Amino acid sequence: MHFVRPFFFLPYLFPSATWRKEKNKNNIYLTFDDGPIPEITPWILDCLKEKDVKACFFCVGDNVRKYPELYQRILDEGHQVGNHTFNHLKGWDQEDSNYLDNIAQCRTLVDSQLFRPPYGRLKKSQLSKVSKDYKVIMWDVLTGDYDKRISPEQCLHNAVNYSRAGSIIVFHDNIKAIANLQYALPRTIDQLRAKGFQFQLL
Repeated sequence: MHFVRPFFFLPYLFPSATWRKEKNKNNIYLTFDDGPIPEITPWILDCLKEKDVKACFFCVGDNVRKYPELYQRILDEGHQVGNHTFNHLKGWDQEDSNYLDNIAQCRTLVDSQLFRPPYGRLKKSQLSKVSKDYKVIMWDVLTGDYDKRISPEQCLHNAVNYSRAGSIIVFHDNIKAIANLQYALPRTIDQLRAKGFQFQLL
């Protein structure tokens, strides 16, 4: 089952991570996980350029290795990047040393102090170590664009109706998300702007 907002207790269990930003400012933070890939990242960048919006891309190191020109385009167009491990590892399944090594491998290609754990899943011991070198960014709104069980309209509803001041929104530049993302992203930007929100970098 897909939950748009994180369980209320998670920010208390992982207080060193950032789940939401300033609650007293009408700012929204768009983020994209798992890319860059040629199938969808260029479309996202075109959409963001058309809408004059900057976002943060949490990049998988192996994708950066395979598609360096896409990674460079993200940087050239003024977006932020973050570390998303080299092989999209789920921390729960990894020994701490292997997980940290994979993050370090990604860092050789992705120069950033921002980190997001794939699937949002890592052990408290891993978070404690990662937090020494990175600002760990989680989310306030998970759109579910990757979920084949939800419609593009539901994805849009998740993004717009759950967002609030300071929300960090997660979309994905992966193949599973393409249909929902292409419908929801431009409409999300337009509708949140109509509500008075401004898009900012993390």
